[in-house]
Amino acid sequence: MWLDTHCHLDAPEFLTDLGQIIENARAAGVRGILLPSVQANDFVAVKELVHTYKDRIPYLVYTLGIHPLYTDRAKEEDLKTLDQAVTEALDDPHFVGIGEIGLDYFVPDLDPHRQAFFFDAQLDLAQKKNLPVILHVRRSQDMILKALRQRSLSGGIAHAFNGSHQQAEQFIDLGFKLGFGGAATYERALQIRRLLKELPLEAIVTETDSPDIPPAWLKDEPVRRNEPAYLPRIAQVLAGLRGIAERDLADAVIQNASVALPRWGQLLTE
Repeated sequence: MWLDTHCHLDAPEFLTDLGQIIENARAAGVRGILLPSVQANDFVAVKELVHTYKDRIPYLVYTLGIHPLYTDRAKEEDLKTLDQAVTEALDDPHFVGIGEIGLDYFVPDLDPHRQAFFFDAQLDLAQKKNLPVILHVRRSQDMILKALRQRSLSGGIAHAFNGSHQQAEQFIDLGFKLGFGGAATYERALQIRRLLKELPLEAIVTETDSPDIPPAWLKDEPVRRNEPAYLPRIAQVLAGLRGIAERDLADAVIQNASVALPRWGQLLTE
């Protein structure tokens, strides 16, 4: 059984064939997918999507949050909307945390102060609700680590991790697992591959970030849309880099995701 710990099933790229995307994932052995929301306008739709398809993907779960790339259009009252949505979702076993939140210093036109305002507020909400977080950490590892150390959080996942070994260890020490996916399938991704080989297996979870971060075998295709059905093949590469069996990686990811996101872990054991 495979878990995709980060997949944007509500993305426009899946609008016309989402049912087939879900079926492809199910046929490939993917039984759990985490769908993070990215803006307040999507909170209801994300929850409804999960409950529409949970009979086909039994461990389909979601998180609620405001993505740093959407902070330029977010309003302060969206934080109240998030607080209310999280409170209402606490009775839903398919709701597992706050996310996708974080900081992005790669996109040049994003206001770093506005990003920090929304990120800090959402970290505070996660602390208040005792919920884990799904982190976006693109070129912002040190600032995110600083914000995490100022709070007492229950951990979560730093998705699409591409920091240094030292930064990875600091996230792990703070109770976070690190997400790896299609980027590791490129031979030139030396840093990511090195991390996969050197980090403890207990720190690693698998993801696709679909429809983004397509794996290497799609690089010359006219349509480079990633999807959760590719996760087993991505995981095959990850397991090969570590020199372990794919089954051992799959089992470790289930355990690691359960630790990082206890509400998901409870669902996985039912």
